[in-house]
Amino acid sequence: MHIYIRTQGTRIVREGRHLLVKKGEDTYHTLFVEKLRQVVLFGNVELTPAARAVLLRHGVDTVFCSKDGRYQGRFATPESKNVMLRKRQFSLLDDHSFGLELCRQLVVGKLANMTTLLMRIQRTRNRSEPKQAAREIRGLAAGVAGADSIESLRGYEGRGSALYFGALRWGLLQDFGFCRRVRRPPTDPVNAVLSLLYTFLFNRVYAAIRQVNLDPHPAFLHVSDYGRHALVMDLMEEFRVIIADTLCLSLFNLKILQKEDFHCEIPQPAGQDECREEPTPDVTADPYGHMADLDSRELFDLPSQRMGEGAPHDLEAENGGGKPAVKLHGAAFRRVVENFERKMTTEFHYPPEERTITYADALVAQASMYRKVVEGSLRVYQPLLLK
Repeated sequence: MHIYIRTQGTRIVREGRHLLVKKGEDTYHTLFVEKLRQVVLFGNVELTPAARAVLLRHGVDTVFCSKDGRYQGRFATPESKNVMLRKRQFSLLDDHSFGLELCRQLVVGKLANMTTLLMRIQRTRNRSEPKQAAREIRGLAAGVAGADSIESLRGYEGRGSALYFGALRWGLLQDFGFCRRVRRPPTDPVNAVLSLLYTFLFNRVYAAIRQVNLDPHPAFLHVSDYGRHALVMDLMEEFRVIIADTLCLSLFNLKILQKEDFHCEIPQPAGQDECREEPTPDVTADPYGHMADLDSRELFDLPSQRMGEGAPHDLEAENGGGKPAVKLHGAAFRRVVENFERKMTTEFHYPPEERTITYADALVAQASMYRKVVEGSLRVYQPLLLK
């Protein structure tokens, strides 16, 4: 079970074998620790020492974010006891051919997914712009195959990402002011939701990596740096389009989120954070979110972000240019959380194992595949493809 707690001023306290989420004398939720896999806390949420001890003792991944969803840190659970696996991860950092081939596959996977989504948009919206962007992204494939350095692969990815985000707006039924990826700060509703979904995805990929006993730091596409979870960023690349971007389009196109759900960085009036209890459409029914079987003939491309030295952790982002930050009201924030969790429990056909699994399980399966490549029991990492 994954729990998100955003109500400001709440406390998590221990009561017997359980945890309670309280505000004042009121109890909001009872948390059964044995069922918890991850707890995500936003902003001013207090964790008492007794509650903290319970979470640590049970190995619950506990994540701390700002009120608006920016990742701040997490409890460090004990490192994997598989020292030889971690040693192998770090030793491979000096293997140029290994890193180059792995990055090639990661880049192929991400840009293939970008192209697929753009072609879906073109078919349903009948616009030429997504098709043209998809054609140009396909054209990058020739360079990827012959790339002789990871730096050049990052360059192909960066160009592909710029093309992709420039055309993604045509997948929206309404104009929300989105024309490119802007992260710090997000300056329109679409960028605000993308940033939030990428944070949620980052947390889930981190947990999947730890579940298969990998070290989250050493990686190839994203430069390993002090305290940087570079492997998390590497493995989340193929899932950005599959999980976050498709969900973002669904949230807006199904009117789960609308313009009045957002505000610029100004004080909120009292009561604005009230949760609207109303039914919302099923995001899993939106055609952009569907997956189909893997077809190797569809492989042509790569993954996104400025991945070199000094790049921030959401690397494909651009500067907001001094514009005020656009953020979600509390009720809308909760709807994003609810629909993200719904997406993660949606089942699809997983080609590498020819079985039906959830998106959450796919994160673990892909992390496990990466581990096999590191250990040498599998030769090639196979990215998950949207179709």
